[in-house]
Amino acid sequence: MFVKMFTVGMIGTNCFLVGDTQTEEAIVIDPGFDSASEAKNILKEIQRNGFRVKFIINTHGHPDHTSGNKIMKEATGAPILIHEYDAPLLQNPLADKTLHEGDIIELGDIKLRVLHTPGHSNGSIALLGADVIFSGDTLFAGSIGRYDLPGGSLDEIMSSIRNKLLILPDHVKVYPGHGEVTTIGEERRSNPFLQEFFQF
Repeated sequence: MFVKMFTVGMIGTNCFLVGDTQTEEAIVIDPGFDSASEAKNILKEIQRNGFRVKFIINTHGHPDHTSGNKIMKEATGAPILIHEYDAPLLQNPLADKTLHEGDIIELGDIKLRVLHTPGHSNGSIALLGADVIFSGDTLFAGSIGRYDLPGGSLDEIMSSIRNKLLILPDHVKVYPGHGEVTTIGEERRSNPFLQEFFQF
């Protein structure tokens, strides 16, 4: 699995290019860029690898994760996918397809399973691969997503983390919506927000 992270936008959103080098199929996760130059860097990387972008996926509907949808869709022709509960947050362009718990995103031999992880927003999702998870704004290195925004809930985000993420093996690499890459094990051991609520 090819994974390249681009930190974009005014508040440092992580946008991911994920591809299967055999079939050259790829997805773009959270194109939250707000400048043409940032978009150009991602499009250059797509071209350099000979990728065909199959889907543009938003882990949730907040503008810092969706603001580049239009540019990316116009450049690649790829449809925009988002969980059904956050689809109403998209304006221009609208979602082409809505996602649900358990859906599978396929890129050649790569399969990413949609996990519905509400708490940061009603329709927050994570994408789980064999040894990786793209956690959106649910879980960060040393922190968790905000739950004080419309559609947010402390109870729900903690439930999502406990029941969807912390059940994964320690070695699973976490690619979050902001900040540094981490692992499930590292967050289980040292994330202060989790230690406060959970006893292992």
